[in-house]
Amino acid sequence: MANIQVFVFALCTSLLIVTTQSHGHSGLPKTHAPLFVFGDSVFEVGNNNYFNTSWQANYSPYGETFFKHPTGRFSDGRQVPDFIAEYAKLPLIPPYLQPDNHEFSYGINFASAGAGAMVETRRGAVIGLPSQLSNFKIVRKSLRKKLGNEEAKSLLSRAVYFFSIGSNDYIFPFDTDPSVLGSYSHQEYVDLVIGNITSVVEGIYKKGGRNFALLNLWPIACLPYARALKTEKEGACFDEFTPYVKLHNKALAKALQKLEKKLKGFRYSISDFNEFLTQRMNHPSKYGFVEGEAACCGSGVYGGIYNCGGKRIAKEYNLCKNVSEYVFFDSAHPTDRVYEQFAKQIWSGNSITTPYNLKALFET
Repeated sequence: MANIQVFVFALCTSLLIVTTQSHGHSGLPKTHAPLFVFGDSVFEVGNNNYFNTSWQANYSPYGETFFKHPTGRFSDGRQVPDFIAEYAKLPLIPPYLQPDNHEFSYGINFASAGAGAMVETRRGAVIGLPSQLSNFKIVRKSLRKKLGNEEAKSLLSRAVYFFSIGSNDYIFPFDTDPSVLGSYSHQEYVDLVIGNITSVVEGIYKKGGRNFALLNLWPIACLPYARALKTEKEGACFDEFTPYVKLHNKALAKALQKLEKKLKGFRYSISDFNEFLTQRMNHPSKYGFVEGEAACCGSGVYGGIYNCGGKRIAKEYNLCKNVSEYVFFDSAHPTDRVYEQFAKQIWSGNSITTPYNLKALFET
């Protein structure tokens, strides 16, 4: 990310206020577990606000439901890490690039919208997973300097490392040059993506991390954005993505099992974001929603044109009256309400997360 010029938006002041809000973290015990967040737009909380990229959500109507103004989150309100931080009695975890932020003992969020596990995925326009690992190493160095080696080592070993990554590695080639995928079999390409993810996980392990929580790939073939790609059959899922998603999720589960056997003290949680979201898309009323396929904010068929807020593609867009009725806020991202339901399940449940839920990772 050396070629990315960092600058501060005027929005910075309000973001500083939001990201330092407390969830009752005053007086946290010295044995608290921090939360370090890695990934893409599902976990992005504002890093992309601070450099020149089109992958931003720092404008209305993003953020309006909870924060009452945009923060950089690709949601009408909060993201999953915000809820997990609340349940763990931590403050909201701020973006790594937030200016003048030097407090890392509760964790930090490295996620960048548009990012992938592979260096080539939107290179120069986002902070890819390898660069997020580099930023973590900088934070580790800062913690060692501030706390001393032993206390920093203890803190990092208690921490939970939370990942949502991979979908852009499959979406990006279809958006730009599908012939890239033609150079590999489905399995070969998936293995490249998984290899990059496990390399970063092992990199964090070598620096003291022990507790890892990962989401599997969501059903990207049936996002409103993907349905809009299927022009010859309106409303159909873009099934070209499906083989990659199925192979990825199977390979990710196997890779984590191998790491558990290979690395002493390694513990993990893998959460089935795919099944969770598929159920709400197919049976919205069962979970308190009205619309499971179309986006609240966007334009075109199913709100699948990615122009919520009018900053991308076209200025004119539609916005629903009641976002709480929708599974998707924009053409590619769920609503605050969906994220809250998911966070509750992976925090203390065991139906979609295995072998540990996140509460167990934080408590041990």
